[in-house]
Amino acid sequence: MTKLVSYSCDGKISRITFEDGKANVMSIAMLKALDEAFSQAEKDKTVVILSARGKHFSAGFDLNVFTKGTPEDNHTLLRSGAELALRILSFPMPVVAACHGNAFPMGAFLILASDHRIAAEGNYRIGLNEVTIGLTVPRFAVELARQRLTPSYFNRTVVTGEMFGPQEACTAGFFDRVVSAADLEAEAEKAATALTTIDFPSHIGSKLRARGSAIKTIRTVIDEDITMDYANKRVAEREPA
Repeated sequence: MTKLVSYSCDGKISRITFEDGKANVMSIAMLKALDEAFSQAEKDKTVVILSARGKHFSAGFDLNVFTKGTPEDNHTLLRSGAELALRILSFPMPVVAACHGNAFPMGAFLILASDHRIAAEGNYRIGLNEVTIGLTVPRFAVELARQRLTPSYFNRTVVTGEMFGPQEACTAGFFDRVVSAADLEAEAEKAATALTTIDFPSHIGSKLRARGSAIKTIRTVIDEDITMDYANKRVAEREPA
């Protein structure tokens, strides 16, 4: 792929690993590279292990684009992130996410969209912190969170921007289980290996039945909300009169 994302395939399992050498910010280039990696995994028909290297899983969207970028860049960044999250949520093969560090939006969106989500023990946080930094949570992210989080934590996450450590995040619904940091890679491998034994047509059929309403809603709100008109308005509002 690119130096931001590595892709490897071994039998029925592929590994998509991202790293930017800093905080694993979801830039336009990073999102494009991740999408290309998922395209390759779909072509190879493999179970995917999604992980990151470095101190953080992801610091989220590249906020410099939102605060300084052109309308075109604003549109591309937000649309690319939303489309990638929707793609993973409806991916035809199982996706195992392995999180080892801080996961801010858009990193949290990738985890929420994955099928089997494993967290390493550690002193880090995951959540949707938009309201704490002056942003309104995008509707696609609201619907994604609604699909995966428990009702009480859904409201705390979306409305107050509360962030959670691994154990509480597991209770909230961000993760399915928490393992020791030393065991994260092995547990992700074990989970992916187990998933290679299921019937994949039945998997995607069941996934679409279980998530069909959410997928349809997210598709609709992406098309309604993330437009060039919206991007132009965002940029105009930040510029002095």
